[in-house]
Amino acid sequence: MSARFPWRSLSVLLVTLCSMNALAQIPLNAPSPQPAPLSEPPAPQSTPPLVNSNVKLGIGDLVEVGVFGVPELSTRSRISNGGDVYLPLIDYVHVVDLTVQEAQILIQKMLEDGGFVRQPHVSIFVNEAASQSVTVLGEVNRPGSYTTIGERRLFDVISAAGGLNDKAGRNVVIEHRDGQKVQLVLSINLADDDKSNVVILPGDTIIVSRAGIVYIVGDVNHPTGFRIEDNSLSVLKCLALAGGQTKTSALNKARILRESPNGVQEIPIDLKKVLYAKAPDMAMVKGDILFIPGSAFKTAAYRSVDVAVSLATTVAVVGLGAF
Repeated sequence: MSARFPWRSLSVLLVTLCSMNALAQIPLNAPSPQPAPLSEPPAPQSTPPLVNSNVKLGIGDLVEVGVFGVPELSTRSRISNGGDVYLPLIDYVHVVDLTVQEAQILIQKMLEDGGFVRQPHVSIFVNEAASQSVTVLGEVNRPGSYTTIGERRLFDVISAAGGLNDKAGRNVVIEHRDGQKVQLVLSINLADDDKSNVVILPGDTIIVSRAGIVYIVGDVNHPTGFRIEDNSLSVLKCLALAGGQTKTSALNKARILRESPNGVQEIPIDLKKVLYAKAPDMAMVKGDILFIPGSAFKTAAYRSVDVAVSLATTVAVVGLGAF
């Protein structure tokens, strides 16, 4: 036992010296470690539910109003024609033409000023933004009413309506709620038409026009119809687009059939003279039928109108770009 004692005493002495060395490295003025404070729940914040919280509330909107920590005051109501929404305790609140944030602040103030809730936190969620809808009519694939939250432009709304159909023209009319109208002419390539991609406002009505059609029938290479937006298509251009005349075409017997208040009007035109610049070219109007007879039609000239109209109903219609 006496032999083991010196080694045990030496071990105790080494442990003591190490402990004192470690204590010497701690500064005297170092603050004692404090227990970590208990985490407090963050104060509730009213999160704007819409993509753009500056969107104004309007008549017909269905809104959900919630008060944090007071579920008894939560309500779901539609904004009346007078612009009011009913809330428990504070009765009717006029919120029309207020943004979501403005309406939240107003309701919070009314709850606190009335002594109902101390430091309330109000959130508003718009379930149905009926006041933010626009109507798309005319030549689109899915005409109807579409809700637009935040800033939307013309091409966005047309795209939501399925895009333009094959009968669509380039003229578009936008009617605002106040009765003002904006008329636009779209370009052939919408990707390069930034000027026409205007901002659409809630309540707007967008009307896409139907393109006008002119027909060329009779003794031509490709009888067909062309969609036009104005009267810039001349008789010679129409003949060229149809592949030109055939060997048996009677160009001096050509005529334009045009609708008038008194019925169908026949306008004779000597295309042979026009081709040789001996007579002026003539502009075609929407709905015109250019009829060029051939040798087979000369014996039935008295039936030319009926034949031309019947032929026009069977040809294909082709869209045109800028002339």
